[in-house]
Amino acid sequence: MKFNIKSFALTTGLVAGIGLFLLTWWIMIFEGATYKPTFIGMVYRGYNISPLGSVIGLVWAFFDGLICGAVFAWLYNFLSGASKEKADTV
Repeated sequence: MKFNIKSFALTTGLVAGIGLFLLTWWIMIFEGATYKPTFIGMVYRGYNISPLGSVIGLVWAFFDGLICGAVFAWLYNFLSGASKEKADTV
């Protein structure tokens, strides 16, 4: 079975982006907006626990998930294809 690279990349991008967006709002609901730099803010420039930070985090996480998902799907397809060819020759 092979992954559709575009679909997998889009799905992982959406899950990562929306997940970080919802996590940020969850923290703001229970602890309030802090505007302090976080560990994720060190990786995603401009991100903090605030309404604007949630949108910035959504964009960063979407593209990060998109790239990581595409690389993962391509690598999976490459390795599964290589092992299938090896199994066919045996």
